[in-house]
Parts: sequence; C-alpha cells; structure tokens
Amino acid sequence: MPRRIKLTPRTLAFAITLAVAPGMAMAQATAKVCPLGAFVCPVVQNGFALCKKNDLLNFYVPGLPTTGARDSRPAQVTGDHFNSPDSNVFHVYGNASLQRLDQLLRADDLTYSQDSTAFDAEGHVRYQERGMLFSADSMKGTTDPEHGVAEHVRYQMLNSHGNGVASQVTMLDQDRDQLHDVTYSTCELDHRVWEIEAKTMTMDRDSGVGRAHDVVMRLKGVPFLWLPYLRFPLDHRRQSGFLYPSFGHRSRAGYFFSIPYYWNIAPNVDATFTPTWFTGRGGMLDTQLRWLTSTSKGELDLDYMPHDQVADRDRGLLTLKNQTHLPGGLYWNTSIARVTDKAWFQDFGQNLTSSAVRLLQSSSYVTAAGDWWNAGAGADWYQITDPALPDSAAPYRRLPRLFFAAERPIGAAGGLEWGVHAEAVRFVKPDAIGGDRFDLYPYLAWPMQGPAWFLRPELGVRYTAYNLAHPVAAGDPAHPTRTTPIFDVDAGLVFERQVHLFGQDYTQTLEPRLFYLRVPYRNQDDLPLFDTQPLTFDFWQLFTTNSYSGADRQQNANNLSAALTTRFLDPNGVEKLSASLGEIHYFDPQRVTLYPGQTLVDRSGSDYVANVAVSLSDSWRLTAAHLWDVQSGRTDVSTVGLQRRLGDDGIFNFDYRYRRGLLEQASTSAEIPVGAAWKLVGGYTWSLLEKRTIDSFAGLEWDSCCTSVRVLARHYVYDYQGHSDNAIMFEIAFKGIGASSERAGKFLHNAILGYQ
Repeated sequence: MPRRIKLTPRTLAFAITLAVAPGMAMAQATAKVCPLGAFVCPVVQNGFALCKKNDLLNFYVPGLPTTGARDSRPAQVTGDHFNSPDSNVFHVYGNASLQRLDQLLRADDLTYSQDSTAFDAEGHVRYQERGMLFSADSMKGTTDPEHGVAEHVRYQMLNSHGNGVASQVTMLDQDRDQLHDVTYSTCELDHRVWEIEAKTMTMDRDSGVGRAHDVVMRLKGVPFLWLPYLRFPLDHRRQSGFLYPSFGHRSRAGYFFSIPYYWNIAPNVDATFTPTWFTGRGGMLDTQLRWLTSTSKGELDLDYMPHDQVADRDRGLLTLKNQTHLPGGLYWNTSIARVTDKAWFQDFGQNLTSSAVRLLQSSSYVTAAGDWWNAGAGADWYQITDPALPDSAAPYRRLPRLFFAAERPIGAAGGLEWGVHAEAVRFVKPDAIGGDRFDLYPYLAWPMQGPAWFLRPELGVRYTAYNLAHPVAAGDPAHPTRTTPIFDVDAGLVFERQVHLFGQDYTQTLEPRLFYLRVPYRNQDDLPLFDTQPLTFDFWQLFTTNSYSGADRQQNANNLSAALTTRFLDPNGVEKLSASLGEIHYFDPQRVTLYPGQTLVDRSGSDYVANVAVSLSDSWRLTAAHLWDVQSGRTDVSTVGLQRRLGDDGIFNFDYRYRRGLLEQASTSAEIPVGAAWKLVGGYTWSLLEKRTIDSFAGLEWDSCCTSVRVLARHYVYDYQGHSDNAIMFEIAFKGIGASSERAGKFLHNAILGYQ
C-alpha cells in the first residue's frame, strides 16, 4: 500500500519552492551593485553624487597642468586690447588673462608689470589653479614672489567639494591660502544644510588640512556650536581629529553619548579613542589601535569602564588580532579575546548574536605551507561569557596543538596520490581528566576523471592514541588507542543537454553521485571526550567519512550515499538554478555513540536532504534546504530564504528557519529607498514556538548632498532566558569634515542581508 505523506506548513513551503522556482528563474538579468545572496556587500560611497553642479564650475578651464614648478615658467598675458605706457607695464582689457603654468587669472581689466611681476585685475575676476577656483571683485599681487589678495570671493575647492565665500583671500604661497570672514561647507551654495563661519581660515592643500579660528557652526542657518579653533580635512587623506558623535538610549544602560577622536599616528599606524557616557552606568573608553607594516598587520581593541555604577566594579573587553610574516616563510597569527565578567555582552552587546555570546576563543599559531603541505603549532584557550553557565562548561584548552597535512602524487604511479593528516594536542582543563592525544591518518587515493565523470577511491588507516592522567573509568587503560581502517569511493557523472524554456536558452546538467564508505566498528567507550561533538547533518555530510567533529569518536560505517543534482546555466555560464536531493543508506547499524550507554539509533537510512538555490533574476533569489525523516514522517530541519533587490541599493529579505524541538522562526528585513535621499530600514523576527518577538528594529536614513542622518529604534532579546532590551540610536554626518562612528550603520550591515 503506498505511503501517505502529511503536508505540514514546512514541507508545503519547500514544495512550493521546488514547484515555483524553475518558472521564475528565467527572468532577464540586469547588473546590480551587490550580488544577491552576498553576506557582506561593499559599502556604497555615495559621497557628493546628490549635489548639483556648482555654478562656479561654468568658468572652469580643463586641461591646465596639475604638476610642475611655477618658478621656472614665464607669465603669459593676453587680451583683446592692450596699451603700454612703456616697455615694462601692460594694460590689457577685453578678455584679459594672465597665465603661469596651472595659474589662470581672467578679468575685464588687467594691468601687469614685467619687471616687478605685479598685477592688478578688476571686473569679473576669475582665478583658477590646481587646487582652487574662485570669483572675486578684484585681485592684485605678484607672480614672483607668489602672492595675491582677492576681495569679496566665492570659492570652490577642486580636490574636494568644499566651497564658500570670504571677504578677502590672501595667497600665501603655492599651496597655502588665508581666508578672512569666511564660510566653508560641502553643501550647495544655494542650499546650506550646514556651514562653518570663521574669522580666519588657512587652507593648506599640501597637507590637506584646513585650520579655522573663532568658528561658529550653523545647521539650517541656526548656530549650534562655537569653537575657538577647528582643524578639518580638505580632501580624502586621513587626518587626526574628532569624528561625528552618536547618541541614543538603551534600557540596560540609559541614554548614551559618544564622540570618537581619530589619531593619524603615522601612514601605517592609527588609533581611535571613543569616550562614551551612559547615564545609567557611567563612562567608558573604547580604544582601537591599528597597524600595518611590511611584515605585520593587526588591530587592538580595548573597551574599559573604570567603574560601572550598577555592577559596582571595573569592567572591560579586550580583543587582539595580529598576523606577522616571520623569516623562513612562517606566519604567526594571533587572536585574543578576554572580558572581565560574564555579563558584559548582555549589558553592552547590540543584539542577540552579540549579547548572547557564550564563549570567547583565543588562539595563537605559527604556520607554514608549501605547494603540497601545511603545518602549524600553537594553542587555543576559552572563556565562558554566559552568566547561566559555570566556568567548568568551557572547552578543554589546547596547550599546545601541532598539526601537519600533506597530499601529493606518487611519481609515475599512474595517478596515485598519498596524503596524511596528523595532529598532536595536550588538553588541559581544571577539575577534569586531561591528557595528550595523537591522531594520525595516512591514506592512498587514486583520483580518475574524464569530461563527464569522476572516480576517487581512497584507503587509509586512522590511528589515535592517548596519554591520560587518569583513566576515563575505573578499569580502563590510561593509554587507550584506536586503530581504524577507512575505505571510501566517491563517483559521479555529469550529463548535459540544451533546453529552451520561457523564451531563454539554457544548459541543463544532471549529476548523479554515489559515495560508499566502509569503516569497521571499534569500541571507543574507554576514550575521553576532549573536543568531539556530532556534526550537524546537511547535504555535504553525505560525502564525509565521519559524523563527529574532532578525533575522539570515529563512526562505524557500511554506508552508501546517493545524491542527484541538476543545474540550469545561462549562455554566459551563470548558474540560474541548482537543486539537489540525497540520502545515506545504512547497511549496518550505527553503533558508535558519543557517550557510553547511549541508545543506539538503528535505522536503514538517514534523513532525505534537499537543497534548492534559484537566481530568479539579478533582482530575485530564492534558497531552501529541507531535512525529511521518512521513518517518522516529520521534518527535522527546514529553511527558506527569499531576497528581492529594490533598485540598485534597496533590498527585501524573508527567512524561515525550523529545527525540530529547538526553534521555529520567521523574519523579514528591508532597506527601502524612498526617492533619491530617503531610505526606510527595518526588520522583524518572530518565534513561532514561543509566540513572541525576538528582534525588531525600524529606522530612517536621509542622505543629501552634504549631510546624512540615521535614526534607529530597536527592541531585542539579549539572552537565552528571554530578557529583552530597547535601544535608540541617532547619527549625523557632515560630509567632508570627518568620518562617522557608524554604530548604527555597522548594525544594519549585519542585520539586513545585502544592506548597502
């Protein structure tokens, strides 16, 4: 009698994916900024793309030199009419101009003295050089020495978007100008969202720095900040100075305000200091130090709160990442993370991912690699950061760990290869059985392939030996070993055909694959458990030789995995659809368990596992994965993801996640452009098991020619006990005078897949 299959919402969702996807996959493609499905999109630097053309640029003359010394070039005077009272002084009028290399001065009336190099220009004065463009009522000075004074000036920087007006501009030398009663902004001249007013301002184009005195900053014409001195960048070169502040509210810490200071220590070293004040807890200093040398690159981050008013103690977080190239082709990689207390991430983490961090891992390794081998030596250690877990829950420290792996052909042995994986570890843990473990797996393989097939048999022996301080149980050996032969054969075929569907030509492949694995049973109850856990079952587990991580358990197997994959490729070779289905058939029972005495699972086959990935177009993408337990007729795992590109920089995501007995969640996130300057951002995650909101956020972004503003409100669960928190964040950036701290922006890059 045929078996009836019950369609649950999870299986129905996956079935709809399979049924609908092929027909939708044939939409015409158009290129977008960020590929669909990308986990991290490049940050789109809109810069001043929203700005209108400055009217001053109407008299910009392209093609003038941008390099060279002016001292060696003579001045050239031209005009429609001229007269000369003597052979030294020239009076030019009507399209009069004075040019020396990149300097070009044009006016209605120009007087020039050849001996003194003095000039006097009046009427519709326009001046251009390699770094600046301005108009003025009049201008006078000398070309040698280089000096000039212009009255009532409107100016535009040519290496940035800075512009403004000044009562007077004095050209001190080739690279420095001093402006009086001056305004500066990167906004359009007729639409000043923000503007700096200063008594005096010096612009040094050689260093890329502007310095202003007696400064008033205005927002929409309203003064909101006075400073006796302001230093700001004139171009994109890094400059020391304050970055944009951010402020907001979090229910576990109160209102907060932070203003970072960036220190450009050297071309290859910089630091950022971010003092933050939390009204509910006190002050904190975040410090970031970065370096890049010919042999090393790294980053040190230290968050330190001298006295938490709620916890009544000092608190902090330290992270260090460094990679150093040592002599002899060696590399030293270090990653260290330490926190003062387990509640740090709950109090200061930004979401469930960061606030519910249970474990921090630190490691330091020296590695080397060749064309056919790699090796390393180092250590790993851990820290528990979940208040609900005792310190004893931390994994074993690996002090030290050594590894070696190699694979290469055996001379002229007809394609045979030899390989080896070796590892030696000392495991250390307080109040637990520690010891040494040596794991060695040498193997021989014979890979063969043709245009439409491949075959790879492999035979190896896994030898694992221990040196324990104490036996696992009374009567067990203190030096247990395990020797297990492992044999597998991986084989597959690739069939192709040309198809024409929905008005498009495609190449369809059909790829059957078989994987046979034979591993005899070995009793492993006397072996300790140092770093081994069952692996999560997925499609790629069909083709692996062990269902456990680490070396403390090696599964027994007399298995045959069978899988079938089909793909649709467009004429450019781009994969538009991929669908796979597979299962493992067990000829022998699975007898190896993680712990002695665990109930054996005697079944004839694994879950059916299916994957689908469909690029509906460059604007649509659909992915799904499903694990179906045929014996119980239940779904074990199901995920569905849908992504829709909205224009060039908008995105909509929908995700459904289910794991039997553990979670069932649905979430959406979106970045929606509203016109050229506005965006709506938001996300919502709902737990169907708990019937509650796990995470929700909503915000508004505004990006204009010279200003960007981001407001974000959030409610989220911060631990596995279900406690929740609220946060509000506001960020404003005045383009061209610094860089923002981007706290909310960093969160959105992580929270919205494909966010730009």
